[in-house]
Amino acid sequence: MAASSAMQSILARPPLNRVVSNRSTNRVNQFLIPTSYVPHLPRYASSMRVRCMAEEDQQEQPKPVTTSTSPPQPQQTPRPAPKVSTKFSDILAFGGPAPERINGRLAMIGFVAALAMELSNGQNVFEQISNGGIPWFLGTSIVLSFASLIPLFQGVSVESKSKGLMTSDAEMWNGRFAMLGLVALAFTEYVKGGTLI
Repeated sequence: MAASSAMQSILARPPLNRVVSNRSTNRVNQFLIPTSYVPHLPRYASSMRVRCMAEEDQQEQPKPVTTSTSPPQPQQTPRPAPKVSTKFSDILAFGGPAPERINGRLAMIGFVAALAMELSNGQNVFEQISNGGIPWFLGTSIVLSFASLIPLFQGVSVESKSKGLMTSDAEMWNGRFAMLGLVALAFTEYVKGGTLI
């Protein structure tokens, strides 16, 4: 708060030094030595105000008075978890939590399933899709999308459930690599004209 009032006093006061000009020659007096440096402010600077806006949760709470002789222990107050938006437009936004996560989960399952079917039947990805793979793809996509969206609509963040080795960042990276792997598998099989293995 003291810094706020100091900034207001600096910005609101007029400059201490005035440049004196000679009206007959319009030359600036170069021998005037300023007593302090005051930056040149635009003409609307006098209307600029600085306010300190603290939130209620961040205000300092009064400390309880203790009469014991032991040194006071610092009190650790648990920080409230940031609220997660449950609006449909926020969850499915371009940078929202759902799109990349759902696509990554589908790609992980699709990559493993494509390789497993290729090893067992000897069919490439395009043959798998044309031989009855579309209903499996659509069914898996719907089930995984709903399973991924339900916790997000309930306000559960993905980061709150990540512990140890299974973190949300690891899932994102695995999904990204699976998306790249699935595209690379399909492209390689297309160029090669047959199965990868």
